[in-house]
Amino acid sequence: MAEGLDLDMLEMTLAAIKEFAERELPENLLIELDERDEFPAAAVKKMCSDELGVQLLFIEEEHGGMGGNAFDVYRVCAEMAAIDLGVATSVLATFLGSDPILMGGTPEQIHHWMSRIANEGLMMAYGATEPEAGSDLGSLKTVAVPVETDGVVTGYRITGKKQWISNGAVADLYTILANAPGGPTWFVLEHDLPGFDKAKPENKHGIRLSNTAALFLDDVYVDADRLVGTVEGQGLFQAQLVFGYTRLMVAAFGLGAGWAALDRAIPYSAERIQAGSPLSQKQGYTHKLIVPHAVRLEAGRAYIEETAERIDRGGEGTLNTEGAIAKYVSTEAGNAAADAAIQALGGYGYTHEYMVEKIKRDVRITTIYEGTSEIMEMTISRDRWQQHLKSSGGYYRDQATELEALDQRLPQVGAGIAALAHRALAELMEVARIGRLTRNQHVLLRLGELVAITECSAALARRAARAADGVLPAKADRRFDPAALAAVSRVNARTTALRVASEGLGLIVGSADEADAGSGSQLQAAVGLPRILSVQGGQIADMDTIADALYGRG
Repeated sequence: MAEGLDLDMLEMTLAAIKEFAERELPENLLIELDERDEFPAAAVKKMCSDELGVQLLFIEEEHGGMGGNAFDVYRVCAEMAAIDLGVATSVLATFLGSDPILMGGTPEQIHHWMSRIANEGLMMAYGATEPEAGSDLGSLKTVAVPVETDGVVTGYRITGKKQWISNGAVADLYTILANAPGGPTWFVLEHDLPGFDKAKPENKHGIRLSNTAALFLDDVYVDADRLVGTVEGQGLFQAQLVFGYTRLMVAAFGLGAGWAALDRAIPYSAERIQAGSPLSQKQGYTHKLIVPHAVRLEAGRAYIEETAERIDRGGEGTLNTEGAIAKYVSTEAGNAAADAAIQALGGYGYTHEYMVEKIKRDVRITTIYEGTSEIMEMTISRDRWQQHLKSSGGYYRDQATELEALDQRLPQVGAGIAALAHRALAELMEVARIGRLTRNQHVLLRLGELVAITECSAALARRAARAADGVLPAKADRRFDPAALAAVSRVNARTTALRVASEGLGLIVGSADEADAGSGSQLQAAVGLPRILSVQGGQIADMDTIADALYGRG
């Protein structure tokens, strides 16, 4: 069990980050830096110095760090994303860059490099992506040619190009993935090696405060001890070990940025008078632009917190699929929330002078880096499809049974409605299996989306139940009290069940030949659509409850 920080230390860390940002990175400066496309080098260096030491969170105490666990990292990542996603990305890049060392390095390598990061505040970059390979790490073309002395490999000469590298032109250290004779292998490079050049920063749509640049390696020599783990060919395996963790961090970025946008739209609408009353009192505003996005973000949070707890307990493997679900739902929700916040502020939201416009451009990247949303859909659907097959269709039916038991004990948290979504999903997957419909890649990916929102509905119901029982983790976010969180869960469960049934039916019927399309009426009963429609009652009243909670109305 990874204990991480105690509650007091976590709260002190979050408060220190807020205080630092208010002093060193106020909103007017963030907007100016964004306009100038400028990386705030001095501020980021201060963040990684004794003044704040944010990098220590990611480093074990034995190497001079604070020893934060996955739950701590999620809370800090969400807080940093709420300040500025570009700056948050720079910090993520250091953690990501150190991952190959942590996952595959020898004890001596781990202690050497992690101690230096802790004590010297070194910035790192993760050099995996290439111009023609994208997220396909197995297609890399960068090569590492061994250099032998008296028949012994004493070093390597590395040649190739890396693209879209966060901290690319400003890092002190780089982990570079290259094809050695034994296969893909990670190497640690210093920034100033001969033949190692960096391009000018990319002119990006968003996260303009993050330095993103291409790397060029022309016969760059490194000693053999810079090979991570000292054995060639372990690079892809080492990279796969951390996807569950790193994608959880990006999920937290989407969550933090999405709430940062809503947290600007909410007070604006409380003060903005239209037709004699504030926008905050109009359902046409709150129930379209605020409440649904708060619900989606909290569904993502529930899955993030649940996955973080599982990572910290250990013993459950890499949880790569769970990391993919957390990232997919939370980043899509954050992107949609930021878009709604622009709409919520009207003309003001569309101007550079207001932060929501910047947040929208920034949060867009979270659906792209660390694996696009489409890659997440494929990762999710392939894994859960295999689970469906291995369990003879019982995977989601069994989860539905567990949710129904929870509903018997705490009917207010929406677990019974979430169970309907699970049963509908199980039926849809079985029909797809019988009809061999997943031969259509579109069907497979859309099932991935339905899987993700279905699993998040269960996580949110469980979170609401823990809140009702008074047993939420001490370090959990508490934006909503138990009653409001239960309303959030009910709204999400109803929306999810209806989407799974209706969109899933559309997929199944749409995959059939025209002559067979009439079977849709039978499928409606099979997936429980009539029952799902019957539980939609109370949705508007629950949305009213959520709006009251968001606006502090009694």
